[in-house]
Amino acid sequence: MPESLEIGQTAPEFFAKNQRDESITLSSLRGKAVVLYFYPKDDTPGCTTEGQEFAAHYKQFQEAGAEILGVSRDSVASHLKFACKYEFPFSLLSDPDETLCHAYDVIKEKNNYGKVYLGIERSTFVVDREGKLAYIERKVKAAGHAENILAIVQKLA
Repeated sequence: MPESLEIGQTAPEFFAKNQRDESITLSSLRGKAVVLYFYPKDDTPGCTTEGQEFAAHYKQFQEAGAEILGVSRDSVASHLKFACKYEFPFSLLSDPDETLCHAYDVIKEKNNYGKVYLGIERSTFVVDREGKLAYIERKVKAAGHAENILAIVQKLA
């Protein structure tokens, strides 16, 4: 279990493949703010809402000098289908071995109709241009979330 992440500390580096099978690292985005949002599963209602809202505000995130990265345990192929279906203009990172999820401590015990399992807790991290954590939100509610994150990113610009 990683130590608790705190605002101001260096964000954990990562290496992951996006839906186009391109390698993405946090360090390759230095100089931009990065919105790293973790979501449970491709093409499910809450995850679709969250992705669509980030997509709707994508131009404004870009104008504020920020890049958006969605992360789940789904495969590259699943991400490609999901991103194409909803025309997401940003990368979805595949984390099937949960390396990135564990680095950001988003794997939590969940309970669904009495079934207990480990899954991704919807969480968002904003990394500033120097690679430090500027904002952390856990137990995110999908609807309206992208707009709140945009306001935070705009303050960093």
